[in-house]
Amino acid sequence: MTASGAVAAGHEVTAGVAAKILRAGGNAYDAVIAALWAACIAEPVLASPAGGGFVLARPADGAPELYDFFVSTPQCRAPDSAIDFRAVHADFGTTTQEFHIGAGAAAAPGFVPGLFAVHDELASMDMADLIAPAVQLARAGIRITPFQAKVFEIVRPILTDEAASRALFAPEGDVIGAGAHFQNHDLADTLEDIAANGAAAIGGGALARKIAEQVQLAGGHLTDADLSSYQVMRREPLAGNIGDAHVWTNPPPAAGGVMVLMILAAMAGQHGTLALAQAIDQADRIRRGGKITGGEFATQPHLLAAFEEIAATPARRGTTHVSVIDANGNAAAATVTNGEGNGQMVGGFMLNNMLGEADLNPQGFGKWAEGVRLASMMAPTIVELDEEIIALGSGGSNRIRSAIAAVTAHLIDGMRLEPAIISPRLHIEGGHLNFEDLFDACERTGLVELFADHLAWAERSVYFGGVHAVARHNDGTFEAAGDPRRDGVGMIVD
Repeated sequence: MTASGAVAAGHEVTAGVAAKILRAGGNAYDAVIAALWAACIAEPVLASPAGGGFVLARPADGAPELYDFFVSTPQCRAPDSAIDFRAVHADFGTTTQEFHIGAGAAAAPGFVPGLFAVHDELASMDMADLIAPAVQLARAGIRITPFQAKVFEIVRPILTDEAASRALFAPEGDVIGAGAHFQNHDLADTLEDIAANGAAAIGGGALARKIAEQVQLAGGHLTDADLSSYQVMRREPLAGNIGDAHVWTNPPPAAGGVMVLMILAAMAGQHGTLALAQAIDQADRIRRGGKITGGEFATQPHLLAAFEEIAATPARRGTTHVSVIDANGNAAAATVTNGEGNGQMVGGFMLNNMLGEADLNPQGFGKWAEGVRLASMMAPTIVELDEEIIALGSGGSNRIRSAIAAVTAHLIDGMRLEPAIISPRLHIEGGHLNFEDLFDACERTGLVELFADHLAWAERSVYFGGVHAVARHNDGTFEAAGDPRRDGVGMIVD
């Protein structure tokens, strides 16, 4: 029996919805859209109608295109004295991290118009049919997985900050844990509104007015005009030839894709863990203002030009990814985020806290430029290699570039998806090496000799991202693999 395609995602429910759409005759874009709606109930900290992201589409019969629906800054800053903007601390176990929440942390979302833009140009099914599985899940409920419970625990201060979020995520006083039955009727109602009224629901409709009114009353910057004027950007993907592979990824102003190609190009035909580590380090040094010295990267002027557009670009957190390829060879790689959420609930979903990112505000909070698209480290990627097509991407903030580059390098070297994803990871930033202490003895020795400043992680960790990938081989067969570091699931769809 011929397969309908392959899907990979960060949750079994998310992947299952994509698979259901493929079985129903939908294409890769139908499937990825439906999966992202479903992620809003299955992965509610990571995906939200109030967030943003990117879809990299490679139609079987057309040129690749990048849909940028990441968040934008409000068009007008409110006075500092009127702004609700507070610090909270999330507990990661070995360390804590400061986040900023409140109405003043919310940027203009692009999630809903972004999915409609992809749908209008590439999908084959009615949007209502793609939203319906998420509505059913929100009403019937799902079981919270151990990974999602861990995410809830990390951002507990945000989920319990206001009464509406406590009612959903901590109805009995503590955040809900693994195995709990999770329903969200308000989200189901919102999704039905979006299905009936289209992108206008959040871009000038009643839902948009509700968001703007609530944010304004609570002390935020967002207005109805910010929501109604939001524009999805269609961009030509950044491309590079790496050995026998052709790679497309997220172009500037996003930084992640440029960094991925910088790393791969800096390897200059070399192979193995030490070559990868040195390339990651070289790319990071260049990003920090170092000189470009030799290597294949120096011979690719379009990458140099792209790099000039991303200096001082921030990292992103709280991301999830979906990859889909259908039987016709259409490929989609989608990465979305809601930051960590700002604590405010509207219509069953939490608003983003993108204006609360410290690295977005080098001159101090509240100094951001008005009415501009924010930058991102997200890097949905598509690779064409030996007449095979591969779609992949990752969460993991500033580790996204290392994770995607490592997996892509392994694939170029001939690995299959699963071993490429499971292989030990490393990340170098500012000369400091973090690595999973699972490399062979010779590789480990080489790493610690190269990087005296290092930290070894005893096992595979969520810290190193979560690469979810699918492939369609030239004989029509498929592969799919999710990253166990982030509860990933891969499915071949019959």
